[in-house]
Amino acid sequence: MSEAPLLQAREVTVRFGGLVAVDAVSASLRAGELVGIIGPNGAGKTTFFNAISGVVAPTSGRLLVAGDDLTGKGPHKFAAHGLARTFQTPRVFADMSVTENIAFGLKFAGRRPRKYWLWGEEASVPWLLRDAPRILQLIGLEQQAPLRAGDITPSQQRLLEIGMALATRPRLLLLDEVAAGLTESEIENMAQLIRKLRQDLNLTVVWIEHAVRTLLRHVERVIVLHQGRMIADGTPAQVTRNPQVIEAYLGDEMVQEGEEIA
Repeated sequence: MSEAPLLQAREVTVRFGGLVAVDAVSASLRAGELVGIIGPNGAGKTTFFNAISGVVAPTSGRLLVAGDDLTGKGPHKFAAHGLARTFQTPRVFADMSVTENIAFGLKFAGRRPRKYWLWGEEASVPWLLRDAPRILQLIGLEQQAPLRAGDITPSQQRLLEIGMALATRPRLLLLDEVAAGLTESEIENMAQLIRKLRQDLNLTVVWIEHAVRTLLRHVERVIVLHQGRMIADGTPAQVTRNPQVIEAYLGDEMVQEGEEIA
């Protein structure tokens, strides 16, 4: 018998007045997966993230995390079940040091109710996530540790926000546009870090990104949203050959990319 999905979205719909931002999207995320979500602006990607992390309540549909129905629950309930996320604009405490930002995440993990403490006791926490120095080394910010978070570069703030999410010891990490505003080399370094986190921490990672070519090279599965609906869910090679995806989003020039991926 296969392992139950870590997160299940069942026919999730989110409406804002007359606008249907997410339209009956269903998806299952299993432990250890590295999944990308792509789609044009206005496709509903971030709204879907907000729904599956408890930031917005679905208008209809159900959300299950580790088998528990969390539909309509707040973000703290999703976090207590091992879900962490970043945002399009990094949310760091600008007046606190880089180390203090990580320490804040560690304090949150320490407050998590034991019945939801999916990592078990502290002894079972991966060494890479035991304390702030180890987490900063993992994300490459050990040299910035004493600096104010507001004084480091925007790309470093994105890394710091990932570190704060990791400090909560998640099992599922949602990354929203973490490559936005980065140079080509920084985007590639970010992708390599994401793969390393998934492998070294046995994380499930779901990554929304506009840097489509980079994402397609690194993820194993791609979900494509268009006008709030899911139009494809498959490997990068499958998705880049999907006529509906090409018409809606990727364009004919992406067919060559799909050939390279295959």
